[in-house]
Amino acid sequence: MLSLGLLIIRLVIGVLFIGHGAQKLFGWFGGHGLKGTGGWFESIGMKPGVTLALLAGLSEFVGGLLFVLGLLTPLAGILIAATMLMAIIKVHGQNGIWVTSNGYEYNLTLIAVAIGVALIGPGQYALDAFLF
Repeated sequence: MLSLGLLIIRLVIGVLFIGHGAQKLFGWFGGHGLKGTGGWFESIGMKPGVTLALLAGLSEFVGGLLFVLGLLTPLAGILIAATMLMAIIKVHGQNGIWVTSNGYEYNLTLIAVAIGVALIGPGQYALDAFLF
């Protein structure tokens, strides 16, 4: 049952991060693509915006894909947690914890999930279980 629970967590969180990465990289799912995301990054002081949008998008997309597959799970957890930490530092942290005030509670929850799964392991329904 533990492995099934970990699979559900990995699928939901991983697919959502793949989607967020695709928004930044390709403009899919209502996203703004690299140029639009890069412009927004520059507007909040993150320069060079397009380069940082590429790094953020790749981190979310690759981190999410690895998380779904349960492949290199510690790396997946770090990629996901790093993007959420940056979101807290650059966007949400100044608003306090509560998401109702555009705070960082959701980002912090995702960090806890990503790091928790990375530490526990992805379970038996994961490529890591077959390869390592």
